[in-house]
Amino acid sequence: MRSAAWYGGNGKDAYLHRAWMRRGNPDSAFEGKQPNIVIINTASDLSPCNMHLNEVAQSVKDGIWAAGGVPQNLPMISLGETNVRPTAMLWRNLAAMATEEMIRANPVDGVVLLGGCDKTIPALLMGAASVDLPTLVIPGGPMLNGSFRGKALGCGTDVWKYSEDVRAGKMSQADFNASEKSMIRSKGHCNTMGTASTMGCMAEALGMTLPGLAGTPAADSRLLEMSHESGRRIVEMVYEDLKPSDILVRGSFVNAIVALAGIGGSTNAVIHLLAIAGRVGVDLTLDDFDEIGSHIPLLVNLQPAGVHLMEDLFRAGGLRAVLNELKGSLDSKALNVTGKPLVDSLAGVEIYNEDVISKLASPLQSDAGIAVLYGNLAPQGAVIKPAAASKKLLKHRGPAVIFESIEDFHNRIDDPDLDVTEDSVLVLRGCGPMGYPGMPEVSNMAIPKKLLEQGITDLVRVCDGRMSGTAYGTVVLHVAPEAAAGGPLGLLRNGDIIILDVDARTLAVDLPDSVLAERSLPLETANSFAAPKRGWERLYIDHVQQANLGADLDFLVGKSGSAVPRESH
Repeated sequence: MRSAAWYGGNGKDAYLHRAWMRRGNPDSAFEGKQPNIVIINTASDLSPCNMHLNEVAQSVKDGIWAAGGVPQNLPMISLGETNVRPTAMLWRNLAAMATEEMIRANPVDGVVLLGGCDKTIPALLMGAASVDLPTLVIPGGPMLNGSFRGKALGCGTDVWKYSEDVRAGKMSQADFNASEKSMIRSKGHCNTMGTASTMGCMAEALGMTLPGLAGTPAADSRLLEMSHESGRRIVEMVYEDLKPSDILVRGSFVNAIVALAGIGGSTNAVIHLLAIAGRVGVDLTLDDFDEIGSHIPLLVNLQPAGVHLMEDLFRAGGLRAVLNELKGSLDSKALNVTGKPLVDSLAGVEIYNEDVISKLASPLQSDAGIAVLYGNLAPQGAVIKPAAASKKLLKHRGPAVIFESIEDFHNRIDDPDLDVTEDSVLVLRGCGPMGYPGMPEVSNMAIPKKLLEQGITDLVRVCDGRMSGTAYGTVVLHVAPEAAAGGPLGLLRNGDIIILDVDARTLAVDLPDSVLAERSLPLETANSFAAPKRGWERLYIDHVQQANLGADLDFLVGKSGSAVPRESH
Protein backbone atom coordinates (compact mmCIF):
# COMPACT_ATOMS: atom_id res chain seq x y z
CA MET A 1 0.00 0.00 0.00
CA ARG A 2 1.14 3.53 -0.76
CA SER A 3 0.12 4.51 2.78
CA ALA A 4 2.82 2.20 4.15
CA ALA A 5 5.35 4.87 3.16
CA TRP A 6 3.89 6.90 6.04
CA TYR A 7 2.97 4.22 8.57
CA GLY A 8 5.49 1.43 8.00
CA GLY A 9 8.69 0.94 10.01
CA ASN A 10 9.87 1.65 13.55
CA GLY A 11 11.54 5.01 13.19
CA LYS A 12 10.60 8.44 14.50
CA ASP A 13 8.79 9.51 11.35
CA ALA A 14 6.52 6.45 11.22
CA TYR A 15 5.87 6.87 14.93
CA LEU A 16 4.68 10.45 14.36
CA HIS A 17 2.41 9.48 11.47
CA ARG A 18 0.83 6.55 13.34
CA ALA A 19 0.48 8.18 16.73
CA TRP A 20 -1.37 11.23 15.47
CA MET A 21 -3.67 9.12 13.28
CA ARG A 22 -4.65 6.52 15.88
CA ARG A 23 -7.61 8.34 17.47
CA GLY A 24 -9.67 5.14 17.56
CA ASN A 25 -8.23 3.45 14.47
CA PRO A 26 -7.15 -0.16 15.08
CA ASP A 27 -3.58 -1.40 14.75
CA SER A 28 -4.50 -3.07 11.47
CA ALA A 29 -5.04 0.36 9.89
CA PHE A 30 -1.29 0.93 9.98
CA GLU A 31 0.03 -2.49 8.96
CA GLY A 32 0.12 -1.75 5.26
CA LYS A 33 -2.52 -4.35 4.36
CA GLN A 34 -5.73 -2.31 4.60
CA PRO A 35 -6.23 0.37 1.93
CA ASN A 36 -6.48 3.87 3.31
CA ILE A 37 -9.29 5.54 1.35
CA VAL A 38 -9.77 9.28 1.28
CA ILE A 39 -13.29 10.63 0.79
CA ILE A 40 -12.97 14.00 -0.94
CA ASN A 41 -16.07 15.70 0.42
CA THR A 42 -17.43 18.99 -0.93
CA ALA A 43 -20.17 19.34 1.70
CA SER A 44 -20.72 22.95 2.72
CA ASP A 45 -23.54 25.00 4.20
CA LEU A 46 -22.75 27.67 1.61
CA SER A 47 -23.14 25.19 -1.24
CA PRO A 48 -26.77 24.24 -0.68
CA CYS A 49 -26.74 21.54 -3.36
CA ASN A 50 -23.92 19.76 -1.48
CA MET A 51 -25.15 20.18 2.10
CA HIS A 52 -26.19 16.51 2.41
CA LEU A 53 -22.84 15.03 1.39
CA ASN A 54 -21.73 14.44 5.00
CA GLU A 55 -24.58 11.93 5.27
CA VAL A 56 -23.45 10.32 2.02
CA ALA A 57 -19.87 10.22 3.32
CA GLN A 58 -20.97 8.22 6.36
CA SER A 59 -22.47 5.53 4.14
CA VAL A 60 -19.25 5.47 2.12
CA LYS A 61 -17.25 5.07 5.32
CA ASP A 62 -19.42 2.16 6.43
CA GLY A 63 -18.85 0.45 3.08
CA ILE A 64 -15.09 0.99 3.26
CA TRP A 65 -14.88 -0.48 6.77
CA ALA A 66 -17.05 -3.42 5.73
CA ALA A 67 -14.67 -4.21 2.86
CA GLY A 68 -11.59 -4.01 5.07
CA GLY A 69 -10.45 -0.50 4.22
CA VAL A 70 -9.76 2.54 6.39
CA PRO A 71 -11.85 5.62 5.48
CA GLN A 72 -10.66 9.20 5.97
CA ASN A 73 -12.84 12.25 5.30
CA LEU A 74 -11.13 15.17 3.55
CA PRO A 75 -13.18 18.37 3.14
CA MET A 76 -12.54 20.10 -0.16
CA ILE A 77 -13.23 23.51 -1.67
CA SER A 78 -16.96 23.60 -2.37
CA LEU A 79 -18.31 25.66 -5.24
CA GLY A 80 -21.99 26.50 -4.97
CA GLU A 81 -23.27 27.90 -8.25
CA THR A 82 -26.02 29.99 -6.68
CA ASN A 83 -23.91 31.94 -4.19
CA VAL A 84 -20.31 32.21 -5.35
CA ARG A 85 -19.34 35.48 -7.07
CA PRO A 86 -18.21 36.44 -9.64
CA THR A 87 -18.65 32.86 -10.89
CA ALA A 88 -17.94 29.39 -9.52
CA MET A 89 -16.05 28.60 -12.72
CA LEU A 90 -13.28 30.96 -11.61
CA TRP A 91 -12.36 28.45 -8.89
CA ARG A 92 -12.92 25.13 -10.68
CA ASN A 93 -9.21 24.90 -11.45
CA LEU A 94 -8.29 25.91 -7.90
CA ALA A 95 -10.49 23.13 -6.49
CA ALA A 96 -8.94 20.71 -8.99
CA MET A 97 -5.43 21.76 -7.96
CA ALA A 98 -6.24 21.47 -4.25
CA THR A 99 -7.76 18.02 -4.82
CA GLU A 100 -4.69 16.83 -6.69
CA GLU A 101 -2.20 18.19 -4.19
CA MET A 102 -4.02 16.95 -1.07
CA ILE A 103 -4.41 13.43 -2.44
CA ARG A 104 -0.73 13.26 -3.32
CA ALA A 105 0.41 14.81 -0.05
CA ASN A 106 -1.40 12.33 2.22
CA PRO A 107 -1.24 8.58 3.02
CA VAL A 108 -3.87 7.65 0.44
CA ASP A 109 -4.32 4.38 -1.47
CA GLY A 110 -7.71 5.06 -3.08
CA VAL A 111 -10.12 7.95 -3.59
CA VAL A 112 -13.88 8.51 -3.45
CA LEU A 113 -15.12 11.81 -4.88
CA LEU A 114 -18.33 13.34 -3.49
CA GLY A 115 -19.69 16.17 -5.62
CA GLY A 116 -23.02 17.66 -6.55
CA CYS A 117 -23.18 21.25 -7.70
CA ASP A 118 -21.96 22.10 -11.19
CA LYS A 119 -18.20 22.60 -10.82
CA THR A 120 -17.49 20.10 -8.05
CA ILE A 121 -17.59 16.85 -10.02
CA PRO A 122 -15.40 18.12 -12.90
CA ALA A 123 -12.96 19.76 -10.47
CA LEU A 124 -12.65 16.59 -8.38
CA LEU A 125 -12.24 14.41 -11.46
CA MET A 126 -9.58 16.70 -12.93
CA GLY A 127 -7.58 16.64 -9.70
CA ALA A 128 -7.90 12.92 -9.01
CA ALA A 129 -7.09 12.00 -12.61
CA SER A 130 -3.85 13.94 -12.33
CA VAL A 131 -2.79 11.76 -9.38
CA ASP A 132 -4.12 8.50 -10.90
CA LEU A 133 -4.82 6.44 -7.81
CA PRO A 134 -7.87 4.12 -7.86
CA THR A 135 -10.85 6.48 -7.84
CA LEU A 136 -14.61 6.49 -8.18
CA VAL A 137 -17.28 9.19 -8.12
CA ILE A 138 -20.53 9.46 -6.17
CA PRO A 139 -22.79 12.22 -7.56
CA GLY A 140 -24.86 13.80 -4.81
CA GLY A 141 -28.04 13.56 -6.85
CA PRO A 142 -30.89 15.91 -7.84
CA MET A 143 -33.54 17.29 -5.56
CA LEU A 144 -37.11 16.02 -5.76
CA ASN A 145 -39.59 17.59 -8.15
CA GLY A 146 -40.99 20.91 -7.07
CA SER A 147 -44.42 22.24 -7.95
CA PHE A 148 -46.16 25.59 -7.91
CA ARG A 149 -49.93 25.88 -8.08
CA GLY A 150 -50.33 22.47 -9.60
CA LYS A 151 -47.54 22.67 -12.16
CA ALA A 152 -44.07 21.10 -12.09
CA LEU A 153 -41.42 23.62 -11.11
CA GLY A 154 -37.95 23.07 -12.53
CA CYS A 155 -35.20 24.88 -10.67
CA GLY A 156 -33.18 27.16 -12.88
CA THR A 157 -35.23 26.73 -16.03
CA ASP A 158 -38.41 28.12 -14.51
CA VAL A 159 -36.46 30.95 -12.88
CA TRP A 160 -35.55 32.18 -16.37
CA LYS A 161 -39.08 31.61 -17.64
CA TYR A 162 -40.89 33.25 -14.73
CA SER A 163 -38.56 36.24 -14.59
CA GLU A 164 -39.25 36.90 -18.28
CA ASP A 165 -42.99 36.52 -17.63
CA VAL A 166 -42.76 39.20 -14.94
CA ARG A 167 -40.94 41.56 -17.28
CA ALA A 168 -43.52 40.87 -20.00
CA GLY A 169 -46.42 41.56 -17.62
CA LYS A 170 -47.66 37.95 -17.74
CA MET A 171 -46.89 37.17 -14.10
CA SER A 172 -47.16 39.33 -11.01
CA GLN A 173 -44.17 40.07 -8.83
CA ALA A 174 -46.08 38.60 -5.88
CA ASP A 175 -46.57 35.27 -7.69
CA PHE A 176 -42.92 35.24 -8.75
CA ASN A 177 -41.85 35.72 -5.12
CA ALA A 178 -44.30 33.06 -3.94
CA SER A 179 -42.87 30.48 -6.36
CA GLU A 180 -39.47 30.92 -4.72
CA LYS A 181 -40.64 28.93 -1.69
CA SER A 182 -41.80 26.02 -3.84
CA MET A 183 -38.76 25.51 -6.02
CA ILE A 184 -36.28 23.79 -3.68
CA ARG A 185 -38.25 20.88 -2.28
CA SER A 186 -35.49 18.71 -0.84
CA LYS A 187 -31.75 18.25 -0.53
CA GLY A 188 -29.84 17.80 -3.77
CA HIS A 189 -28.80 19.80 -6.82
CA CYS A 190 -30.95 21.19 -9.65
CA ASN A 191 -33.68 18.82 -10.81
CA THR A 192 -33.49 19.94 -14.44
CA MET A 193 -30.92 18.66 -16.94
CA GLY A 194 -28.60 21.46 -15.90
CA THR A 195 -24.87 21.19 -15.46
CA ALA A 196 -25.01 19.36 -12.12
CA SER A 197 -27.32 16.63 -13.47
CA THR A 198 -25.32 16.53 -16.69
CA MET A 199 -21.97 16.09 -14.97
CA GLY A 200 -23.35 13.34 -12.75
CA CYS A 201 -24.42 11.56 -15.94
CA MET A 202 -21.06 12.31 -17.56
CA ALA A 203 -19.26 10.72 -14.61
CA GLU A 204 -21.23 7.50 -15.16
CA ALA A 205 -20.86 7.60 -18.96
CA LEU A 206 -17.11 8.04 -18.49
CA GLY A 207 -17.14 4.90 -16.37
CA MET A 208 -16.29 6.58 -13.08
CA THR A 209 -19.39 5.58 -11.06
CA LEU A 210 -21.08 2.33 -10.19
CA PRO A 211 -23.68 1.50 -12.88
CA GLY A 212 -27.06 3.11 -12.26
CA LEU A 213 -25.87 5.61 -9.68
CA ALA A 214 -26.06 8.85 -11.69
CA GLY A 215 -29.38 10.63 -11.32
CA THR A 216 -30.43 8.89 -8.11
CA PRO A 217 -32.34 11.61 -6.20
CA ALA A 218 -30.51 12.98 -3.19
CA ALA A 219 -33.48 12.18 -0.93
CA ASP A 220 -33.81 8.58 -2.16
CA SER A 221 -32.48 5.98 0.28
CA ARG A 222 -30.97 4.13 -2.67
CA LEU A 223 -28.33 6.86 -2.89
CA LEU A 224 -27.05 5.82 0.54
CA GLU A 225 -27.23 2.14 -0.43
CA MET A 226 -25.17 2.81 -3.57
CA SER A 227 -22.77 4.96 -1.58
CA HIS A 228 -22.17 2.04 0.78
CA GLU A 229 -21.52 -0.21 -2.22
CA SER A 230 -19.18 2.41 -3.67
CA GLY A 231 -17.22 2.31 -0.41
CA ARG A 232 -16.89 -1.45 -0.72
CA ARG A 233 -15.93 -1.24 -4.38
CA ILE A 234 -13.13 1.31 -3.96
CA VAL A 235 -11.34 -1.08 -1.59
CA GLU A 236 -11.51 -3.78 -4.25
CA MET A 237 -10.26 -1.32 -6.88
CA VAL A 238 -7.15 -0.64 -4.79
CA TYR A 239 -6.35 -4.36 -4.64
CA GLU A 240 -6.96 -4.57 -8.41
CA ASP A 241 -4.96 -1.38 -9.06
CA LEU A 242 -7.77 -0.14 -11.31
CA LYS A 243 -6.96 3.53 -11.93
CA PRO A 244 -8.51 6.47 -13.82
CA SER A 245 -5.93 6.00 -16.58
CA ASP A 246 -7.38 2.51 -17.16
CA ILE A 247 -10.92 3.86 -17.41
CA LEU A 248 -10.61 7.35 -18.90
CA VAL A 249 -9.53 6.39 -22.40
CA ARG A 250 -10.73 7.92 -25.65
CA GLY A 251 -13.63 5.47 -25.89
CA SER A 252 -14.91 6.68 -22.53
CA PHE A 253 -15.08 10.25 -23.83
CA VAL A 254 -16.87 9.00 -26.93
CA ASN A 255 -19.45 7.44 -24.62
CA ALA A 256 -19.77 10.68 -22.67
CA ILE A 257 -20.34 12.73 -25.82
CA VAL A 258 -23.00 10.28 -27.02
CA ALA A 259 -24.69 10.44 -23.62
CA LEU A 260 -24.51 14.23 -23.60
CA ALA A 261 -26.50 14.41 -26.82
CA GLY A 262 -29.00 11.74 -25.82
CA ILE A 263 -29.91 13.42 -22.53
CA GLY A 264 -29.90 16.98 -23.92
CA GLY A 265 -27.14 17.86 -21.49
CA SER A 266 -25.53 21.16 -20.61
CA THR A 267 -23.12 22.94 -22.94
CA ASN A 268 -20.86 23.35 -19.90
CA ALA A 269 -20.01 19.66 -20.20
CA VAL A 270 -18.01 20.50 -23.33
CA ILE A 271 -15.53 22.60 -21.34
CA HIS A 272 -15.37 20.14 -18.45
CA LEU A 273 -14.83 17.06 -20.61
CA LEU A 274 -12.09 18.82 -22.56
CA ALA A 275 -10.37 19.72 -19.28
CA ILE A 276 -10.66 16.18 -17.86
CA ALA A 277 -9.31 14.72 -21.10
CA GLY A 278 -6.36 17.09 -20.89
CA ARG A 279 -5.49 15.71 -17.45
CA VAL A 280 -5.30 12.09 -18.68
CA GLY A 281 -3.67 12.78 -22.03
CA VAL A 282 -6.64 11.85 -24.22
CA ASP A 283 -6.61 13.71 -27.53
CA LEU A 284 -10.11 15.22 -27.34
CA THR A 285 -10.98 18.34 -29.34
CA LEU A 286 -13.94 20.63 -29.76
CA ASP A 287 -14.58 19.08 -33.17
CA ASP A 288 -15.15 15.67 -31.56
CA PHE A 289 -18.32 16.95 -29.94
CA ASP A 290 -19.74 17.79 -33.35
CA GLU A 291 -18.42 14.77 -35.22
CA ILE A 292 -19.45 12.24 -32.55
CA GLY A 293 -22.44 13.84 -30.91
CA SER A 294 -24.22 16.27 -33.21
CA HIS A 295 -26.12 13.53 -35.07
CA ILE A 296 -27.15 11.65 -31.94
CA PRO A 297 -30.90 12.02 -31.28
CA LEU A 298 -32.41 13.58 -28.18
CA LEU A 299 -34.18 10.87 -26.19
CA VAL A 300 -34.77 12.53 -22.82
CA ASN A 301 -37.76 14.81 -22.36
CA LEU A 302 -36.41 16.99 -19.55
CA GLN A 303 -36.23 20.71 -18.95
CA PRO A 304 -34.78 22.83 -20.49
CA ALA A 305 -35.07 20.89 -23.77
CA GLY A 306 -38.30 19.17 -22.65
CA VAL A 307 -40.87 19.17 -19.86
CA HIS A 308 -39.99 16.59 -17.19
CA LEU A 309 -37.47 16.62 -14.31
CA MET A 310 -34.71 14.37 -12.98
CA GLU A 311 -36.90 12.42 -10.57
CA ASP A 312 -39.04 11.44 -13.57
CA LEU A 313 -35.94 10.32 -15.49
CA PHE A 314 -34.85 8.13 -12.58
CA ARG A 315 -38.26 6.44 -12.39
CA ALA A 316 -38.38 6.00 -16.18
CA GLY A 317 -35.20 3.91 -16.20
CA GLY A 318 -32.46 6.49 -15.75
CA LEU A 319 -29.28 7.06 -17.69
CA ARG A 320 -28.68 3.36 -18.31
CA ALA A 321 -31.97 3.09 -20.20
CA VAL A 322 -30.86 6.00 -22.40
CA LEU A 323 -27.44 4.46 -22.99
CA ASN A 324 -29.01 1.14 -23.85
CA GLU A 325 -31.01 2.80 -26.63
CA LEU A 326 -27.81 4.41 -27.90
CA LYS A 327 -25.72 1.29 -27.44
CA GLY A 328 -24.86 1.09 -31.11
CA SER A 329 -23.00 4.40 -30.86
CA LEU A 330 -21.07 3.54 -27.70
CA ASP A 331 -17.50 2.29 -27.48
CA SER A 332 -17.82 -1.37 -26.54
CA LYS A 333 -14.40 -1.69 -24.92
CA ALA A 334 -14.33 1.30 -22.55
CA LEU A 335 -14.39 0.14 -18.93
CA ASN A 336 -16.16 1.44 -15.87
CA VAL A 337 -15.21 1.11 -12.20
CA THR A 338 -16.44 -2.49 -12.12
CA GLY A 339 -13.44 -3.34 -14.29
CA LYS A 340 -15.78 -4.48 -17.07
CA PRO A 341 -16.96 -2.67 -20.22
CA LEU A 342 -19.58 -0.01 -19.60
CA VAL A 343 -21.87 -1.61 -22.18
CA ASP A 344 -21.97 -4.81 -20.10
CA SER A 345 -23.80 -2.89 -17.37
CA LEU A 346 -26.69 -2.13 -19.75
CA ALA A 347 -27.96 -5.69 -20.05
CA GLY A 348 -31.61 -6.04 -19.08
CA VAL A 349 -32.36 -2.36 -18.50
CA GLU A 350 -35.74 -1.09 -19.68
CA ILE A 351 -37.60 2.13 -20.37
CA TYR A 352 -40.58 2.40 -18.03
CA ASN A 353 -42.07 5.65 -19.34
CA GLU A 354 -41.65 6.50 -23.01
CA ASP A 355 -42.97 10.01 -22.44
CA VAL A 356 -39.77 10.68 -20.45
CA ILE A 357 -37.30 8.48 -22.38
CA SER A 358 -38.05 7.95 -26.05
CA LYS A 359 -37.08 4.92 -28.04
CA LEU A 360 -34.32 5.40 -30.60
CA ALA A 361 -36.86 4.78 -33.38
CA SER A 362 -38.99 7.75 -32.28
CA PRO A 363 -36.70 10.40 -30.73
CA LEU A 364 -37.80 13.78 -29.48
CA GLN A 365 -35.37 15.36 -31.90
CA SER A 366 -32.91 13.97 -34.41
CA ASP A 367 -29.41 15.43 -34.72
CA ALA A 368 -29.75 17.15 -31.37
CA GLY A 369 -26.19 17.10 -30.02
CA ILE A 370 -23.90 20.08 -29.51
CA ALA A 371 -23.01 21.89 -32.75
CA VAL A 372 -19.59 23.51 -33.15
CA LEU A 373 -19.40 26.69 -35.21
CA TYR A 374 -16.46 28.38 -36.92
CA GLY A 375 -15.99 31.57 -38.91
CA ASN A 376 -14.37 34.97 -38.76
CA LEU A 377 -16.10 35.62 -35.41
CA ALA A 378 -14.98 32.30 -33.91
CA PRO A 379 -11.67 31.18 -35.47
CA GLN A 380 -11.15 28.67 -32.64
CA GLY A 381 -14.79 27.67 -32.39
CA ALA A 382 -18.05 28.34 -30.58
CA VAL A 383 -20.89 26.05 -29.52
CA ILE A 384 -24.68 26.04 -29.64
CA LYS A 385 -27.24 23.61 -28.25
CA PRO A 386 -29.84 23.11 -31.00
CA ALA A 387 -32.09 21.10 -28.68
CA ALA A 388 -32.73 24.22 -26.58
CA ALA A 389 -32.87 26.72 -29.47
CA SER A 390 -35.65 28.08 -31.67
CA LYS A 391 -35.55 26.19 -34.96
CA LYS A 392 -36.44 29.25 -37.00
CA LEU A 393 -33.38 31.10 -35.66
CA LEU A 394 -30.80 28.40 -36.40
CA LYS A 395 -30.25 30.14 -39.72
CA HIS A 396 -30.32 33.90 -39.20
CA ARG A 397 -28.86 37.16 -40.40
CA GLY A 398 -29.17 40.35 -38.37
CA PRO A 399 -27.49 43.49 -37.01
CA ALA A 400 -25.39 43.35 -33.86
CA VAL A 401 -26.50 45.11 -30.67
CA ILE A 402 -23.37 45.13 -28.53
CA PHE A 403 -22.92 45.17 -24.76
CA GLU A 404 -19.44 45.62 -23.28
CA SER A 405 -20.15 43.88 -19.99
CA ILE A 406 -22.99 42.29 -18.07
CA GLU A 407 -23.37 45.57 -16.17
CA ASP A 408 -23.69 47.44 -19.45
CA PHE A 409 -26.30 44.92 -20.52
CA HIS A 410 -28.38 45.30 -17.35
CA ASN A 411 -28.20 49.08 -17.59
CA ARG A 412 -29.47 49.28 -21.17
CA ILE A 413 -31.46 46.20 -22.11
CA ASP A 414 -34.83 47.65 -21.08
CA ASP A 415 -34.16 51.16 -22.35
CA PRO A 416 -37.17 51.91 -24.59
CA ASP A 417 -34.81 53.78 -26.92
CA LEU A 418 -32.52 50.77 -27.43
CA ASP A 419 -32.17 50.19 -31.17
CA VAL A 420 -33.24 46.53 -31.21
CA THR A 421 -35.74 44.49 -33.23
CA GLU A 422 -36.64 40.82 -33.50
CA ASP A 423 -33.96 40.54 -36.21
CA SER A 424 -31.20 41.88 -33.97
CA VAL A 425 -28.36 39.75 -32.62
CA LEU A 426 -27.48 40.53 -29.01
CA VAL A 427 -23.71 40.41 -28.46
CA LEU A 428 -22.18 40.34 -24.99
CA ARG A 429 -18.39 40.39 -24.72
CA GLY A 430 -15.86 40.54 -21.94
CA CYS A 431 -17.22 37.32 -20.39
CA GLY A 432 -14.61 34.75 -21.38
CA PRO A 433 -12.11 32.99 -19.09
CA MET A 434 -9.79 36.02 -18.98
CA GLY A 435 -12.23 38.84 -19.50
CA TYR A 436 -14.60 38.45 -16.56
CA PRO A 437 -12.53 36.60 -15.24
CA GLY A 438 -13.85 33.06 -14.94
CA MET A 439 -16.35 32.78 -17.80
CA PRO A 440 -19.71 33.38 -16.06
CA GLU A 441 -23.13 31.99 -16.99
CA VAL A 442 -24.52 35.19 -18.47
CA SER A 443 -24.76 34.35 -22.17
CA ASN A 444 -28.50 33.63 -22.14
CA MET A 445 -29.24 37.37 -22.07
CA ALA A 446 -32.75 38.46 -21.22
CA ILE A 447 -34.92 39.59 -24.12
CA PRO A 448 -35.51 43.38 -24.19
CA LYS A 449 -38.73 44.25 -22.38
CA LYS A 450 -40.20 46.07 -25.35
CA LEU A 451 -39.81 42.93 -27.47
CA LEU A 452 -41.26 40.70 -24.76
CA GLU A 453 -44.32 42.93 -24.72
CA GLN A 454 -44.64 42.26 -28.46
CA GLY A 455 -44.65 38.50 -27.83
CA ILE A 456 -41.05 37.90 -28.94
CA THR A 457 -39.43 35.33 -26.64
CA ASP A 458 -36.15 34.48 -28.36
CA LEU A 459 -33.35 36.25 -30.20
CA VAL A 460 -29.99 35.09 -31.47
CA ARG A 461 -27.45 35.83 -28.78
CA VAL A 462 -23.66 35.58 -29.05
CA CYS A 463 -21.19 35.63 -26.16
CA ASP A 464 -17.69 34.52 -25.17
CA GLY A 465 -19.06 33.34 -21.82
CA ARG A 466 -21.19 30.38 -20.75
CA MET A 467 -24.82 29.82 -19.87
CA SER A 468 -26.44 27.71 -17.20
CA GLY A 469 -27.30 24.21 -18.26
CA THR A 470 -30.81 24.98 -17.06
CA ALA A 471 -31.13 27.81 -19.60
CA TYR A 472 -32.55 27.76 -23.11
CA GLY A 473 -32.69 29.86 -26.25
CA THR A 474 -30.74 30.41 -29.46
CA VAL A 475 -27.49 31.22 -27.72
CA VAL A 476 -24.02 30.91 -29.25
CA LEU A 477 -21.52 30.33 -26.45
CA HIS A 478 -17.82 29.90 -25.69
CA VAL A 479 -16.71 32.05 -28.63
CA ALA A 480 -12.96 31.59 -28.93
CA PRO A 481 -10.72 33.37 -28.76
CA GLU A 482 -12.59 35.65 -26.40
CA ALA A 483 -12.59 39.41 -26.80
CA ALA A 484 -10.17 39.89 -23.88
CA ALA A 485 -7.66 37.61 -25.61
CA GLY A 486 -7.82 39.63 -28.81
CA GLY A 487 -10.60 37.65 -30.45
CA PRO A 488 -12.60 39.23 -33.29
CA LEU A 489 -15.69 39.45 -31.07
CA GLY A 490 -13.99 42.51 -29.58
CA LEU A 491 -13.79 44.17 -33.00
CA LEU A 492 -17.53 44.17 -33.72
CA ARG A 493 -19.45 47.43 -34.01
CA ASN A 494 -23.14 48.07 -33.49
CA GLY A 495 -25.00 47.36 -36.71
CA ASP A 496 -22.47 44.91 -38.14
CA ILE A 497 -24.38 42.08 -39.80
CA ILE A 498 -23.91 38.73 -38.08
CA ILE A 499 -24.59 35.50 -39.94
CA LEU A 500 -25.52 32.33 -38.04
CA ASP A 501 -26.00 29.11 -39.98
CA VAL A 502 -26.01 26.10 -37.70
CA ASP A 503 -26.47 23.59 -40.54
CA ALA A 504 -23.39 25.04 -42.23
CA ARG A 505 -21.63 25.31 -38.83
CA THR A 506 -20.76 28.98 -39.36
CA LEU A 507 -20.73 32.11 -37.21
CA ALA A 508 -19.47 35.16 -39.05
CA VAL A 509 -19.71 38.90 -39.45
CA ASP A 510 -20.46 40.07 -42.97
CA LEU A 511 -17.23 42.03 -43.38
CA PRO A 512 -14.06 41.45 -45.38
CA ASP A 513 -11.13 40.19 -43.32
CA SER A 514 -9.25 43.35 -44.36
CA VAL A 515 -11.84 45.54 -42.59
CA LEU A 516 -11.61 43.50 -39.40
CA ALA A 517 -7.81 43.63 -39.56
CA GLU A 518 -7.89 47.43 -39.64
CA ARG A 519 -10.02 47.68 -36.52
CA SER A 520 -8.79 47.88 -32.95
CA LEU A 521 -10.57 47.23 -29.67
CA PRO A 522 -12.85 50.11 -28.67
CA LEU A 523 -11.43 52.02 -25.71
CA GLU A 524 -14.35 51.05 -23.47
CA THR A 525 -13.83 47.38 -24.36
CA ALA A 526 -10.10 47.47 -23.68
CA ASN A 527 -10.60 49.30 -20.38
CA SER A 528 -13.04 46.65 -19.15
CA PHE A 529 -10.28 44.02 -19.24
CA ALA A 530 -8.10 45.50 -16.50
CA ALA A 531 -6.37 42.57 -14.81
CA PRO A 532 -6.37 42.12 -11.02
CA LYS A 533 -3.01 42.64 -9.34
CA ARG A 534 -2.84 39.73 -6.91
CA GLY A 535 -4.24 36.43 -5.67
CA TRP A 536 -5.86 33.58 -7.50
CA GLU A 537 -7.45 35.87 -10.10
CA ARG A 538 -4.01 37.13 -11.11
CA LEU A 539 -2.67 33.57 -11.46
CA TYR A 540 -5.81 32.47 -13.27
CA ILE A 541 -5.73 35.21 -15.90
CA ASP A 542 -2.02 34.69 -16.55
CA HIS A 543 -2.43 30.96 -17.20
CA VAL A 544 -6.01 30.08 -18.17
CA GLN A 545 -6.53 28.51 -21.58
CA GLN A 546 -9.34 29.41 -23.94
CA ALA A 547 -12.72 27.68 -23.89
CA ASN A 548 -11.94 25.44 -26.86
CA LEU A 549 -9.17 23.84 -24.78
CA GLY A 550 -11.27 23.40 -21.64
CA ALA A 551 -10.24 26.57 -19.77
CA ASP A 552 -7.79 24.67 -17.57
CA LEU A 553 -4.59 26.37 -16.42
CA ASP A 554 -1.79 25.70 -18.88
CA PHE A 555 0.55 24.34 -16.20
CA LEU A 556 -2.08 21.88 -14.88
CA VAL A 557 -2.61 20.00 -18.14
CA GLY A 558 -1.40 16.42 -17.75
CA LYS A 559 -0.62 14.66 -14.50
CA SER A 560 2.11 14.39 -11.89
CA GLY A 561 1.20 10.93 -10.64
CA SER A 562 1.04 9.45 -7.18
CA ALA A 563 4.72 9.34 -6.20
CA VAL A 564 5.20 9.64 -2.44
CA PRO A 565 6.61 13.07 -1.53
CA ARG A 566 9.74 13.47 0.59
CA GLU A 567 9.42 13.12 4.36
CA SER A 568 8.09 16.05 6.36
CA HIS A 569 10.19 15.63 9.52
